[in-house]
Amino acid sequence: MTDHGGSLVRAATLFPGAPTPWLDLSTGINPHPYPFSPPPASVLARLPEEADMAALADRAARYYGAPSAANVIVAPGTQLLLPLVASLPAPGSARILGPTYAEHSRVAALVGHKVEEVDDFGMLPAARLAVVVNPNNPDGRLIGRDELLELAENMRGNGGILLVDEAFMDVGPRAESVAGDVEIGNIVVLRSFGKFFGLAGLRLGFALASEEIAQRLSAWLGPWAVAGPALHAGLEALDDRDWQSAMRQELIKTRTRLDSLFAHAGLNIESGTDLFRFLRRPHAAKLFERLGRNGILVRRFAGRPDCLRIGLPGEDRDFERLRAALDGWKGGEA
Repeated sequence: MTDHGGSLVRAATLFPGAPTPWLDLSTGINPHPYPFSPPPASVLARLPEEADMAALADRAARYYGAPSAANVIVAPGTQLLLPLVASLPAPGSARILGPTYAEHSRVAALVGHKVEEVDDFGMLPAARLAVVVNPNNPDGRLIGRDELLELAENMRGNGGILLVDEAFMDVGPRAESVAGDVEIGNIVVLRSFGKFFGLAGLRLGFALASEEIAQRLSAWLGPWAVAGPALHAGLEALDDRDWQSAMRQELIKTRTRLDSLFAHAGLNIESGTDLFRFLRRPHAAKLFERLGRNGILVRRFAGRPDCLRIGLPGEDRDFERLRAALDGWKGGEA
């Protein structure tokens, strides 16, 4: 329950008497998934076509702002890319700007790095592998593009790699993305497909890197790395600019509505993104328990009992259920 969001089986174990169905607000996944067309039966009956992979890389380059399709690695989710990127530099010091998504530290240690989570951006240049999640998960902290480019330049002399995880940049300030800068050679950018497009179960993600690094990562993945249905959905979604624009506006409205609901309960949201909100309160653990007993799962964090991350409700009835669960909350006393 403390490592990742989204496990309703573990939630039911923790709160066995909670009403169902669960309202899962423990992830940062868009509750309004992209409505891709049904894939033809041949997509399941045949191996994925190389031409579809190439077409998806081209659309991803245009959507994310990479220099070209040759800078794009198409993968079955960014999680699988983590150990590959962490293996690019020889084992040494890995520093992750935290607190943040725990998988970066775990995977960097698995491939042989000595891992340290730091809260000072100025400590990153000396690392062989530096990781910045931008915007950050779970608090939405943002590091400017100029600062990241300076960091990459300072690391280059020591053969260091800067990994920038832009999983939530679809709803962030695109001018701060370093996706267009990867050809400088020692920056790798991760972009999640499932979060903004609300299709996490498809397992589709991208790495953006210099052509040299992109070729190495693609070779490690091998042929047919991405399933046909994911290619089908990705090709449609990345090309649908009308849906993307309308959804960004919808997420802003939903996030604002969620903030107002919590404020009405005396709980002011501290930060976050348009896909999740971040709350820091002394009685956060009690709030987690209260919501859980009402069948509402939010994200808590090991070692940070005062913090919660709350995803976006998708329907009016979800907002009403959350409002009812918060009714009567008074700073930790109900």
